[in-house]
Amino acid sequence: MPRSGGADRGRSTHAMAKDTRKTVLVAGTFDLIHPGHLHLIAAAAKLGRVVVVVGTDAIVERIKGHKPVIPERQRLFVVSRLKGVDEAVLGHETLDFTRIVADVKPDVILLGPDQGPSVEKWQAMLAGKGLSSIGVTRLQERINDHPLTSTSEILAKIKGTTGKP
Repeated sequence: MPRSGGADRGRSTHAMAKDTRKTVLVAGTFDLIHPGHLHLIAAAAKLGRVVVVVGTDAIVERIKGHKPVIPERQRLFVVSRLKGVDEAVLGHETLDFTRIVADVKPDVILLGPDQGPSVEKWQAMLAGKGLSSIGVTRLQERINDHPLTSTSEILAKIKGTTGKP
């Protein structure tokens, strides 16, 4: 699903012609948008056309053990409007992440600095599904310019369980 709500407004017909840049897939919960998310998307945009897969509420709960604060449709809406995002889609209701990868057909998957699984595990999963032509790389540097660069840090601060400013 491309950006919704008229995201192509203001783009010329020429600009909407076939995009020849590499397609870069990034994925995550994107619950409480923070500098780490923006850093990842900006890095992906340097590599090509950015497609963001937003995790569904059910899958996030299965992986993290709790539901996101923000409902999936709202997270998708917000992510679709972030600078650098060319398209945002809601993930599938399965832990087989290669299914959404096969749908998006990226050239590259860009993982966040502390996002699992490992690059090697991703490569093995993709190879097992006949998708070995898709590159997998990890953003090496975690942004440290701000005190709250992860959703868990933000939630801890709200709950008063962190010493961070």
